[in-house]
Amino acid sequence: MVPRLLVDEVVGRFHAPGHKEEPHTYAKARPSRLSAVSIHFMVSPLVVSERHGGLVACPQKAMAETKRKVDGVQVFGRKKTSVAVAYCKRGKGLIKVNGQPIEHVQPEGLRDKVLEPIYLLGYPRFSGVDIRIRVRGGGHTAQIYAIRQALSKSIVAFNQKYVDEATKKEIKDILMSYDRSLLVADPRRCEPKKFGGRSARARFQKSYR
Repeated sequence: MVPRLLVDEVVGRFHAPGHKEEPHTYAKARPSRLSAVSIHFMVSPLVVSERHGGLVACPQKAMAETKRKVDGVQVFGRKKTSVAVAYCKRGKGLIKVNGQPIEHVQPEGLRDKVLEPIYLLGYPRFSGVDIRIRVRGGGHTAQIYAIRQALSKSIVAFNQKYVDEATKKEIKDILMSYDRSLLVADPRRCEPKKFGGRSARARFQKSYR
């Protein structure tokens, strides 16, 4: 509860005689109709600021002051028309894909493919970070390749920015020596079909008699 004396002081400042400034939205209500939430915003030292001799609520400023900076990087992986965006920050080893643990990724037959970066680098390298991946577009196989690329790039980028260059180079060399597509996007695309045949290159059979 806000002390009654403090509430009277705040309301009195808004409705002081001879005050020519236009009062704030909170002050336009009559003193008897001011809610407890409004009074809290008025008297809170984090939310209230002085301007033109009156009190003005600044919730955005308070949120900016209280918001703590988090170490994190955002990268993406691509495969054909599939795009996976990974956000890596300091944490306790959680890796999620579209809100579910990476161990539950479907199809099950390609699950080992998406876990390859963890198999290669070892789980201890991922134990100090949380990685959230969002993937959309493409088919099942394309999404799996986009996820594994985003996962690999995120751990490399995080170590480069927040650990040291030597660790980043070691991780990058391990991944590149196994499969270059873990860090570099595959530019290949399906060639469009042409007329005069059933596919991009095959032609219909012809006969001269």
